[in-house]
Amino acid sequence: MVGTHHPRRLTVELQRINDYVWEIPRQGGMRVPGRIYASEKLMAELRDDPALEQVANVAHLPGIVGHALAMPDIHWGYGFPIGGVAAVDAEEGAISPGGIGFDINCGVRLLRTALVADDLRVHLDRIADALYQAIPAGVGSEGAIPKLTRAEEKQMLARGAAWAVAREFGRTSDLEATEEGGCLRDADPGAVSDTALERGRSQVGTLGSGNHFLEVQRVDEVYDARAAAALGLAAGQVTVMIHSGSRGLGYQVCDDALRTMGRAMARYGFSMPDRQLACVPLGSPEGREYFAAMAAAANFAWTNRQVMSGLTERAFATALGLGPAALRFGLVYDVCHNIAKLEEHAVDGACACTARARRAPSARAIRRSPRISARSASPSSSPATWAATPSSSSAPRAPWPRPSARPATARAAS
Repeated sequence: MVGTHHPRRLTVELQRINDYVWEIPRQGGMRVPGRIYASEKLMAELRDDPALEQVANVAHLPGIVGHALAMPDIHWGYGFPIGGVAAVDAEEGAISPGGIGFDINCGVRLLRTALVADDLRVHLDRIADALYQAIPAGVGSEGAIPKLTRAEEKQMLARGAAWAVAREFGRTSDLEATEEGGCLRDADPGAVSDTALERGRSQVGTLGSGNHFLEVQRVDEVYDARAAAALGLAAGQVTVMIHSGSRGLGYQVCDDALRTMGRAMARYGFSMPDRQLACVPLGSPEGREYFAAMAAAANFAWTNRQVMSGLTERAFATALGLGPAALRFGLVYDVCHNIAKLEEHAVDGACACTARARRAPSARAIRRSPRISARSASPSSSPATWAATPSSSSAPRAPWPRPSARPATARAAS
């Protein structure tokens, strides 16, 4: 891992565009302005936060288009601020692992059930015990399912969540409620280092540490009855929320790429104000290698959450003595952050293929112990916001040919 450091706190010039939009004007080597979406109260808390400087740093990325963006949950991160979003031209732009993060495709999914919260209270301890037994949590957690062979792992990295569904973790309809259908098609398991593969073999179906959680919740209040009905939600209903990502495999993919790109930047004439934003051209051998490995790690994360969903349903069945017909588990949504995708957007009036990286728009990276808990929460306003339509069938493909062999520089020591 490239060592962490604390950036200098500089005063960043801000211009108010309207009540909820603020802009950092171009200065120095910034290629585009920075733009922050925040209320006046939020911005008052951010005035001296190094995250604002990170927005300005992101604006230095080669090929960036539009603005370097920050969502309302902005706070200091690695390279990008948490809550940061950027799009670069797919032909001329750069890709930076620091713009995507170590926990690739860390994401949140919401499961609905046919259970009523008031009827479940007396069973909460039994449910929590069953969940702890089924889903390992904490640093280095492993063993939720048998350790995969190398061949099985590579199949999983290529197929994503569908791999888990084929093994009876959840159901096919879950894929329809998962962003990208639970699979990025540009994944190449061959681009993932042996070290990363080994770290991932025993961690499928595990929660991990940090701010990850699995929580049994109830819908406290419905704000939009029509949207709630469409999503199969109602007041008093039991839901389960899972927040996790790509575990040690994703971390290693990022770590490998940071080492490789840190050495390669000078060769491409790139210079960034923060070494955490090490980058290379998206179409370079190193860029293509990382993008393919990142996509494979994203597929690992979707598989991981899908397996945990299946294990959660089995834990409920064990604790309550109920079958699938009575439990009626179903996926409301699965959306992610810490990811990059190829997308088509109108830029300056013309349609262009861009690579878009985003960091954590759906969950703040607050450091706390991993937990599996059963308590009251209010997820009812989130589903309508984060419901995603799968787009894997129409997603743009990489505009470059896949390399026939991996460059030597991509196999950095761990």
